[in-house]
Amino acid sequence: MSEMENCPKCQGENNYFDGTSNICPDCGYEWGEDALHDEDKSDNTSRDSNGEVLADGDSVTVIKDLPVKGSSMVVKRGTKVKNIRLTDDFTHIEGKVEGSSIYLKTEFLKKS
Repeated sequence: MSEMENCPKCQGENNYFDGTSNICPDCGYEWGEDALHDEDKSDNTSRDSNGEVLADGDSVTVIKDLPVKGSSMVVKRGTKVKNIRLTDDFTHIEGKVEGSSIYLKTEFLKKS
């Protein structure tokens, strides 16, 4: 029996094969051989939670209540963030919420 690869998303080692795809019970990520090779070719573009490509100037909607680190502010689900700016890290965007410029993870956003 061959050794399982670590999860491509969280690098967890507790993975198993269910007959059609590999599953990580730690983060819930599923991948097959084709999906794994597709991720290796990724161009590191910023994408929202649905996989839509994000660009400077787009508008996004927050899909989950997010506490802001270092502040008592909470960005509520459904908040629209207009005119976003992409950052060097493709997993984050910068935008203004209630007059404050903050960084948001793209996994908690959907393109409007």
